[in-house]
Amino acid sequence: MAKYIAQIVILGTQVIGRAFARALRQEFAASQEAARRGGGGQQGTSRAAANAKSGITLEEAQQILNVDKLDPEQIKKQYEHLFKVNDKSKGGSFYIQSKVVRAKERLDKELEMKQKTEEPEK
Repeated sequence: MAKYIAQIVILGTQVIGRAFARALRQEFAASQEAARRGGGGQQGTSRAAANAKSGITLEEAQQILNVDKLDPEQIKKQYEHLFKVNDKSKGGSFYIQSKVVRAKERLDKELEMKQKTEEPEK
């Protein structure tokens, strides 16, 4: 009986070890692919810092404000609309309103970084 239990434990350990190794290889491949596509370097570092500071990614911020490009006028228009609609006194959600504010801050930060990278070229 003990022999069978030992075999089950060893087999289970091997299965878990293989799954863990496969997950590590997939994560490594995904990070290499992201670096290859331009997610690294100075731009990637500054984008990661902005994500960490605001707590949301650029893509998430664009989804929240329902904008597909970094157009300051469109961002401002969407922000004002969503902020007013979600006003607590009008029956809106403070949580959603705060997400709208964070999204605007994140997009403003991205616009600021984009402007800084374009200035030296002029």
